[in-house]
Amino acid sequence: MGKWAKSPPELVARFGRVVPGGKGVERRPMFGYPAAFVNGNMFAGLWQDQMILRLDEKARAEIGAPPFEPMEGRPMKEYVSVPAGILADDVKLASWAKRSLAYASKLKPKAKKKKSK
Repeated sequence: MGKWAKSPPELVARFGRVVPGGKGVERRPMFGYPAAFVNGNMFAGLWQDQMILRLDEKARAEIGAPPFEPMEGRPMKEYVSVPAGILADDVKLASWAKRSLAYASKLKPKAKKKKSK
């Protein structure tokens, strides 16, 4: 993976434009990068110069993207790195982000962690 790097400002702006909001959607950082969650489950995020989406098996095959591996050899289940051709097109990217939200919305909600005193 190499050296840790911030996401380029234009990618952060694109993330803000294309990732949908709605009931149960929350945006907060994950590992220092922008991320979006629905009912406590992450469905989209940035990692260095990549955007990652959580998709069902059929959609993962359709998008033709590699599994997301924040550490080589350690893929995150159900997540893919968005291919460059889709990442560069706001319309296509927004459509895939909506599919990611729809999939994650069907997952069991995560219980909120209690804050320690």
